[in-house]
Amino acid sequence: MRLIDTHAHLYSEDFANDLGEAVERAQASGVKKVLLPNIDVSSVRALQETVRSFPAFFIPMMGLHPTSVKEDWQEQLSVIREELNRTKYIGVGEIGIDLYWDETFREQQIRVFEEQLVWSKEKGLPVSIHSRNAFNEVVQSIKRVGERSLCGVFHSFGGSKEELQTALSFKNFYIGINGVVTFKNSGLSETLKGCPLERIVLETDSPYLAPVPYRGKRNESSYLTEIARKLSEITGLDPEEVAERTTLNAYTIFNITDWQSSLE
Repeated sequence: MRLIDTHAHLYSEDFANDLGEAVERAQASGVKKVLLPNIDVSSVRALQETVRSFPAFFIPMMGLHPTSVKEDWQEQLSVIREELNRTKYIGVGEIGIDLYWDETFREQQIRVFEEQLVWSKEKGLPVSIHSRNAFNEVVQSIKRVGERSLCGVFHSFGGSKEELQTALSFKNFYIGINGVVTFKNSGLSETLKGCPLERIVLETDSPYLAPVPYRGKRNESSYLTEIARKLSEITGLDPEEVAERTTLNAYTIFNITDWQSSLE
């Protein structure tokens, strides 16, 4: 089985004591690459150090997460932009809008999201979009910036059938599926019956959202096999075919082949 984890935070302190072992387990399960989206200014160093530790395995993204948009958002955004210009990254992420916990900085989140969408257009990079209780706001921002000139992934998709169809209407975007699809009460299995496999990429969002049978434990990239198996049940396709086709999708949207060539 050949897999790409398109969204994980293995630079998190949760892996401080066993990152090497986690990488070995992931590779043993068939994971070839793990894409690491940034969170905010405070996570940049850990992200870079993790990539340097396993440069052939980890691929970095750079962005400012919506829940990190606070009073200092302008300063943070400036630092993130400088970093994106200074170092090579495969995408702009993790970016988006999150109105689940707090709407205090709603307008600032929208502004920061749209600014980073503009960066992705300027650099020709895909985006990794976080959306929680804010799907409509995210859609409107994409349309304002220009959907035809943007591409990327709706990370950790867990929306309705109607939201899925809206996301799929953006022809250059893919649907990121993680451990939530294995949760019985998520309803995502039924929703995904209307999603072509050609538009899906796999992710773990480690250390969060571990799939069944690991739910409640620390998530890691080796568990990506459980997500592939669940998609196999949903689609009726062999797990190997699900893994291969979603891996090809990941190579396509993130231009992973070009990234590898640039490192040689």
